[in-house]
Amino acid sequence: MSELHKFIFDGLPVRGQLVRLTDAWQEVLRRRAANTQTGAWPPVVAEMLGEMAAATVLMQGNIKFDGALIMQIFGDGPLKLAVAEVQPDLRLRATASVVQSVTPGMALPELVNRHGRGRCAITLDPRRRREGQQAYQGVVPLVDEGGAPLQTLASVLEHYMRQSEQLDTTLVLAADEQVAAGLLIQRLPVQGQDNLSQSSVAREDAGSADDDYQRIRLLAHSLQRAELLSLDADTLLHRLFWQEPLLRFAPLAGHQGPRFACSCSRERVAAMLQGLGQPEAESILAERGEIEVGCDFCGQQQRFDAVDVARLFTPAAQQSPQPGSVQ
Repeated sequence: MSELHKFIFDGLPVRGQLVRLTDAWQEVLRRRAANTQTGAWPPVVAEMLGEMAAATVLMQGNIKFDGALIMQIFGDGPLKLAVAEVQPDLRLRATASVVQSVTPGMALPELVNRHGRGRCAITLDPRRRREGQQAYQGVVPLVDEGGAPLQTLASVLEHYMRQSEQLDTTLVLAADEQVAAGLLIQRLPVQGQDNLSQSSVAREDAGSADDDYQRIRLLAHSLQRAELLSLDADTLLHRLFWQEPLLRFAPLAGHQGPRFACSCSRERVAAMLQGLGQPEAESILAERGEIEVGCDFCGQQQRFDAVDVARLFTPAAQQSPQPGSVQ
């Protein structure tokens, strides 16, 4: 089961989160692999998309925002676009579009930033927009302050947090065909409401606070990819921070935790076909033998044969309320 764990370091200006996406991530991969038109993503693309999914859950879990958090990576390499979206209740979905051949071992610059035009965009899209309200979007290039290409998604997002939020952030990300996981460590202001522990942090000087964050940051960076993918949360956090004053909150899992969800459905496709009209639907059916519609986001395919199409245009089916268009 996919889980999100939140924790703080008591008396220190540092907080953290650990996410492990198992069933949610496997469902993303399953739907894509089952699509007869696209097939599975190349492993290196799937790995990066899994890291994006884990990172987006961590970022959504780190804010109080009533809307979707959407991460996009796009540029001028064989990976044209990768998107991960997480709702405020931690429902997630992810997709990627590959336009050229991808070889094993390709790093981020080769995948999406070959000629320096790669970008990472983070969008906060309010669920209930007020009149005139627009989504907030921050965009950063996939290079550091000196213009050198950033080699990993984690380094891109750390750079983004420094640039847009002025928060020192450490990220460790990893994904394979079974698990997408991530660890986030973030330094908090010494004073103010963002001090989650509300304890002795406010009395520390800036130098001491920085030493605390740097020490915990080094511990986080000692985490190996295999450990992040294989260890359960209890074992991993104890192994890393057993000497630190770690206070953990109840994990978010099941209906409260990260889980796959896409707005596509068979009912939405049926409504779309009814909107086309019976003559058009029957024309497609005559040409192809069945009607097949795939979700552009998750890859799930819905198929309608002659019997299914006939049922769509019976009086009972046409009178029943229908959902909106395919998303």
